[in-house]
This record gives sequence, structure tokens and C-alpha cells, in this order.
Amino acid sequence: MGNQNKLREEVIEIKGMHCKSCVEKIETKLSQLKGVDKARVSLVEEKVYICFNPTQMNLDTIKKEIESIGYGTGINSKTKKSSIKEGIIYGLIPHIGCIAFIIGSILGVTVLMEFFKPLLMNRYFFHILILISLMFATISSAIYLRKNSFLSLAGIKRKWKYLLTMYGSTIGINLVLFMVIFPLLANVPSQSITGVTGAFIGIGGENDIFSLRLKVDIPCPGHAPLISEELKSINGIAGVQFSFPNIFDVKYDSTKTSKQQILSLGVFKTYKATVIDKSSAQQITNIEPIDNRRSSCGCGGNCGGRGCCGG
Repeated sequence: MGNQNKLREEVIEIKGMHCKSCVEKIETKLSQLKGVDKARVSLVEEKVYICFNPTQMNLDTIKKEIESIGYGTGINSKTKKSSIKEGIIYGLIPHIGCIAFIIGSILGVTVLMEFFKPLLMNRYFFHILILISLMFATISSAIYLRKNSFLSLAGIKRKWKYLLTMYGSTIGINLVLFMVIFPLLANVPSQSITGVTGAFIGIGGENDIFSLRLKVDIPCPGHAPLISEELKSINGIAGVQFSFPNIFDVKYDSTKTSKQQILSLGVFKTYKATVIDKSSAQQITNIEPIDNRRSSCGCGGNCGGRGCCGG
């Protein structure tokens, strides 16, 4: 009876628990400590209710013992952050396909665009992808919460940081993909236009090079790679440069293609293109072609192109 009066009850908050095995691990550790009468760990509340004899054990020692097996009690700032890491990992899972798309695009944009073209031709493709991502995030969260006995209102309140990380990473990854990565891929050089510039300059001359600026009605910058690859597939296209959010600068050889042919692309039936500027290469650079012999002449061209030596 006297021993019972000496017992002290305390509640300790614990950080870093994820499942029932964590509960068992902490309870086993505490039950082995001298002076501890009983210990009950609540996974949902993230607390341990402990009863101990203060003449044999003290609160700081108990906390240190909990810290020694990898859980946080507030004694130091080094608490486990695996929940946040797991949230980020689960947030990445729905985007495995998109990540593969990025890697494949860098290795071969043209081939990959052929595969993704039917999907990208759907105006709502990225909206659907966002919904699918959020659906996967919800399923992953539910599995995690149920597995670790947190699938309750109290458990959700306790794990709000984990859930915030999960959905935050999902939305963040979507935004990075659609607003940054995919637009950058639109400007990755394509093999389909490699060497075209030199070829058509030699045949048609610089006077035949034109630049066309198009404003394309794409729902988001994520559709830019599709438009770029479709433009590059036209014979005579020397280069395509995408600018956020929906501007495409197209260089082409007028002896091989025309503005009408460019605008007649099938992709523009789905995503309307409007010409906002057209100019020739000379108008773009404002530089008149220079004869190589005269440019290398030391007299500045006063010799009429014969060279300073009369050649």
C-alpha cells in the first residue's frame, strides 16, 4: 500500500511512431526499466501513459530511454521525420509515368511523343492526370492510416502533417511538371530537324528563311511538347522555340513549306493557332548578307570585293 502511494503518473508525448510495432517496441523498453510499474502507449494520441516509482526512476531518464530507440520526446530537436519522407514518396508514386516520360523525352522526344500523342490530343488530359494523382494520394493515405490504426477522425487530426505533405507533394509535383518540366521539354532539340538549317540555306538562300510566331490555344504549357514535335515533323522547318505560356516561334524555309501548310497541321484543329507575327530572316536580324571576300578585306570593302592585293 505504501509502495502504491509512492508511484507517480506522467504523460509523455512521443514523435515518430507509425504502427503497432512501434507501440510494442516502446512498451517493451519501458517495462524493462527499474521502477516502472506500467506503461501504456497510445498510437492515435502519440502519447505514453506511464506509472513509475520516482525514488527509483525519473522522468528525464524515461524520455532518454525512449529517445535511444529512435523516437522523439522533446528532449532534443532530432526527431524522426519519416512520416514526411513517406508522404513525399507516396506523392511521387502517381507520377511514375510522368517521370518516365521526362526521362524518355530527354533521350528521344520524337519517339515518346508518338506514344503520348493520343493522350495529349485530349484537351483535359492533364486535368484528368491531376484527378488520378489525387485519387492515388487518397488511396495511399487510407492504406497508411488503416495499417497503423489511424483511420479515424482522431487519427486524421493527429496525422494532419503527414496528409498535408501527401497532398501538398502531389499538387506540387503536378505544378512543376506542367509549368516547368514539360515546357522545357518542348525546346529539347529533335533529330527530325537536325542539319536542316544548313541544307536549306545552301539551296534557297537566306532570303527564303522566314520566322512565324504562333499563339496556340493549348490548355496548359504541358501540351507544348506535342505542338513542337508536330511542327518539327514538317519538311522545311528549321527550328521551333516555345515561350511560356503558349507562344511558338517557328523558323522555316519558304521554298519547302509555307504558312498555310504549317497552319493546316491536324493538331491545330484541336488547338487553334493564331499568327501574331511573320518576318524574313533579314528583318529579324537587320543585318544585310556580307560577301566573305569583302568582309575579310582590310580596306573595308573599298576595293570592290577584289581584296587589298587586287585579287
